[in-house]
Amino acid sequence: MATEIAKDPIDAHRTATERGGDSGRNSRWKRVQPWTRQLTIRGVTASIIIGSVYSVIAMKLNLTTGLVPNLNVSAALLAFIFVRTWTKTLQKAGFVTKPFTRQENTMIQTCAVACYSISVGGGFASYLLGMNRKTYELSGVNTEGNSSYSVKEPGLGWMTGFLFVVCFVGLFVLIPLRKVMIVDLQLTYPSGLATAVLINGFHTQGDEMAKKQVKGFMKYFSFSFLWALFKWFFSGKDKCGFSEFPTFGLKAWKQTFFFDFDATFVGAGMICSHLVNLSLLLGAVLSYGLMWPLLDRVKGRWYAESLEESDMKSLYGYKVFLSVALILGDGLYNFVKILVSTIVSVHHRMGITHIIMLLLLLLLEGTGLDDNEKPATEEKQDEMFLRETIPLWLGLVGYLAFATVSTIAIPQMFPQLKWYFVITAYILAPSLAFCNAYGAGLTDINMAYNYGKVALFILAAISPKHDALIAGLAGCGLIKSVVSVACILMQDFKTAHLTSTSPRAMFVSQLIGTAVGCVTAPLSFFLFYKAFDVGNPNGEFKAPYALIYRNMAILGVEGVSALPKHCLQICYGFFGFAIGVNLVKDVGGGRVGKWMPLPMVMAVPFLVGGYFAIDMCLGSLIVFVWGKLNREKAEMMVPAVASGLICGEGLWTLPAAVLALAKINPPICMKFVPS
Repeated sequence: MATEIAKDPIDAHRTATERGGDSGRNSRWKRVQPWTRQLTIRGVTASIIIGSVYSVIAMKLNLTTGLVPNLNVSAALLAFIFVRTWTKTLQKAGFVTKPFTRQENTMIQTCAVACYSISVGGGFASYLLGMNRKTYELSGVNTEGNSSYSVKEPGLGWMTGFLFVVCFVGLFVLIPLRKVMIVDLQLTYPSGLATAVLINGFHTQGDEMAKKQVKGFMKYFSFSFLWALFKWFFSGKDKCGFSEFPTFGLKAWKQTFFFDFDATFVGAGMICSHLVNLSLLLGAVLSYGLMWPLLDRVKGRWYAESLEESDMKSLYGYKVFLSVALILGDGLYNFVKILVSTIVSVHHRMGITHIIMLLLLLLLEGTGLDDNEKPATEEKQDEMFLRETIPLWLGLVGYLAFATVSTIAIPQMFPQLKWYFVITAYILAPSLAFCNAYGAGLTDINMAYNYGKVALFILAAISPKHDALIAGLAGCGLIKSVVSVACILMQDFKTAHLTSTSPRAMFVSQLIGTAVGCVTAPLSFFLFYKAFDVGNPNGEFKAPYALIYRNMAILGVEGVSALPKHCLQICYGFFGFAIGVNLVKDVGGGRVGKWMPLPMVMAVPFLVGGYFAIDMCLGSLIVFVWGKLNREKAEMMVPAVASGLICGEGLWTLPAAVLALAKINPPICMKFVPS
C-alpha cells in the first residue's frame, strides 16, 4: 500500500532540487562521504531501536486486522527526530558530534524498514499462523481436505530459521539488475521517490521546521501512550472498555459499527490514502451492514441452525470465502495486468536486441543501455549511484549459496514440501522477482502476495493430499518472501539514487535490517501469542488472514466442494465485481477511475468488522479538514502527528503484554447493556 506524500512526488523532487540552485547542488555532491563512513554506529543503533519498535507495532496491526500501512515515511521521520535529538543532547553536554547527513538518514530508514518488513510480510498472521491447530479447528475439523496431519504449531526456532533462509535469498536475486532498473529504465518507484523527497526536505528545510516536527511528534506520542494506559484500566474483561464503546448505539455495536478510540488506527488512517480508508468503510457497510444480516435470515435453510458460529459450513464460511473471492479477483486481475504491461513495456523500451545486449552487458558489467540525454543533476546522481558498484559475482554467489542452504533446510522444517519443489521455486524466482519489481516501479504495487497465492494453489493441487496444505502454505511463504524482499530492496535503491547514498551502504543496511528483523519479528509475534488469545474470531487479535490462507489451500486441495451451500454462486458475483471495478478504473479514465474502490482492501472488514474502518476514516477526515484549513502546515505536520499516534499506542503494547503475562488484569470493566 503506497503512502501519499504529495500530489506528484516527481514534481516535488524536481522542485526540491531546483530550490537549492547550482551552487547548492555542487556543494551537496562534494560533501558526500564514501560508503564506509555513511554507515555509523549511531545509525545502526538508531535503526535497530526504530526497527524493533516498528516490528511490535506492525505485528499488532497484522494480528488485529491484517492491514499495515506503509510506514517508510514515518520511519524516515523518526530516524531524523531520533538522531537530531541525540546530537543536540550531546552538543549541549559539551561533546563534539558528527554531522547528520541525508545519507545517514537514508541508511537508518532503509535498515529500520528492512527490519519491520519481516513482521509485515513474514507470514505471522497469514500462511505460518494458518498452520496451527486453532486455525485448523476454525476451518472445520470435518472439512474435506483439512487434514489433522496438516498442523504445525508456531515455534521460535523453526520460524527464525525459516525467515533467515528465505529472506536472504531475496536480497541477492536482483543485484545484477540494479543499474538497469534504476538508471537505464528510470523506473519511478513512487514510494521510494516520495521517501527521498522527504529526506532531502529534512536536510534543506532548516532547524525551525525540524523543531516543529519533533515537537509535534513528541506531543502526540505522549498523548497516544497515556491514552492507551488510561484505556487499559477499564478493560478488565472481554468486551469491556473504550474499545467496545457503542458510539452509534447497541444495534450498530452488535454489527461492529462503533468508534473504539484506537489512536494507532487513527494515525494509520492519516497515512493511508482517502481511497483506501473509504474502501474499508464500503467493505464494512457491504458485509456487516448488508450481506451478513441477509445471510443470517436464511439460517436453517442454507445452513443448519445448530452449527456453531465459527463453523465453516455456517455464516462464518460465507465470510471467509467471499473475502477470498474479492482478494483473488483483485489479485488475479492486477497480476495479469502488471505481468502483461511489464512484458509490453520491456519490449517497447528495449526490444529483443536490447534484451540480448542487456544480458551481455550484465556479464561484462558494461556502462548501460540508455543513451538519452539527461539533466545535469540526474547525470550526477547516476554517476554517484554507479561509482561504488556491487559486484555481479556477489549477487550470483549469494543467491546460489542461500538457495542451496534453503533447499536443504526447508524440507527438514516442512517434510511435506519436497526438495524438488524448492529447487523449481528458486529456478523461477529471479524471473518472478524481476516482473514484480518492474511492475512496482511503474505502479507502486508490490504483488508479492499474489505470486505467493499462485504458488499456494499450485502446490496444494499437485502435492499428495495429506501433505498438500502445509506444502502449499510453506511454498507460498518461500515465493512471497523472495519476491517481496527483492522488490523492497529495489525501492530502497531508488531512494538511495535520489539522496546520493552509496548503494553499497544501502545493501549492507538491508543485510543488517533483515538479520535483525529475522530475530525481532518472531520475538514480537510470541510476545502477542503468549500474552493474548491470537486467532480468536471474537477477540481483539483475530488474525483474519491465517484463516483465509488455510482455506485457500483447502480450495486448492478439494476445489469448490469445500464451499457452503450457494456460496459458490455468490463468490462468482464478488469475483466478477472485483474484476469489473478494476476494469472500470482502467478503462474509465481519471474522472471515473478515481471513485472506484479497492476490492482487496474491501475484503478486510468482511472478517474483522467495521470498527477499525471508522477509526481510519476519522484519520482521513482529520487530514482532509487540516489540508483545507492550512495545506502547507498539514503537508509538513501530518507525517509527524500520524507517527506519534501510531508509535504511542503501539509502544503501550509492550507493557500491556508484560502485564498480561504476569497475570495482572485491569481493575475495572466498563460495559454497556440495554436498559
